Amino acid sequence: MITRVTGQTQMRAAQRNLQDNMAQLSKLQEQASTLKGINRSSDDPTAAASALAVRAEQAATGQYSRNANDGDNWLTTIDSAMSATSDIMIRVRDLTVQGANGAVSATAKEAIAVELEGLKAELLTQANTTYLGRSVFAGNSDATAAFVDDPDTGILSYTGVSVSGVPNSPVERRISADTTVRVDGDGAAIFGGSAGESVFDLLDGVIASLRGTSTTDATVSSHLTNIDTRMGTMTSEWATIGARQVQVERAQENLLSKTGALETQRVGLEDVDLTQIVLELQLQQVSYQSALAVTAKVLQPTLMDFLR
Repeated sequence: MITRVTGQTQMRAAQRNLQDNMAQLSKLQEQASTLKGINRSSDDPTAAASALAVRAEQAATGQYSRNANDGDNWLTTIDSAMSATSDIMIRVRDLTVQGANGAVSATAKEAIAVELEGLKAELLTQANTTYLGRSVFAGNSDATAAFVDDPDTGILSYTGVSVSGVPNSPVERRISADTTVRVDGDGAAIFGGSAGESVFDLLDGVIASLRGTSTTDATVSSHLTNIDTRMGTMTSEWATIGARQVQVERAQENLLSKTGALETQRVGLEDVDLTQIVLELQLQQVSYQSALAVTAKVLQPTLMDFLR
């Protein structure tokens, strides 16, 4: 079968080839200017879908990182408060031991009582430690202080417990798709949340015994057991907080590593090598210029060429 090639067929073929060369040249120019291998989904649907999945994972990882950083700040604040609280309690025990000495004069006992009142105020300051306006020992309560004076009884009440007596939910931060970490301190466990059983009530009892105004026959030395018990509870809770902080710090390291890996994946899918794209652009320009030159020679002269 003999195929008849007319001038119109040649014109159409030449135009199609030039358009293809021009389209490829335009695509390379766009990639060179944006440094992106994918400027629209139609450029590479498979790679575009993969890039979108990587970007979604990057967004999630970024949020987990922010959560972990915020949680670490909470736990660091609590750790500092617990360190100061431990020092205060050690001093409280030393003073209680001194006050239990029968050879201590009434004047000395009064001096010890005054110092214990100061330590109680310092302890209250640590118990009401806040981070960004939130109490770190009151759960998810919106109260600015974990312990406040009850105007009716004059006793420090714990705000981490609702009116119905149900503890508020803990403050948690999600550090991965399936992991959350508690970042607040259990104020009720550390300082005592029940009225009459807090560490502040314990100090009031010691002070009352020193001044001889206690409503019971409790001696100063009888408070040592309760002080030791409270210090043991504080140490245990502090260790738990430390374990949680280690978990958060480990998560921060893993998230940082994952962030770098995801960025490498994104670059491999979306970005182009500038050196390579410039070389391809130059080659395409040469190809396009060659196509123009060949087309000009191959196409038959038109009537306008004869009328010149």
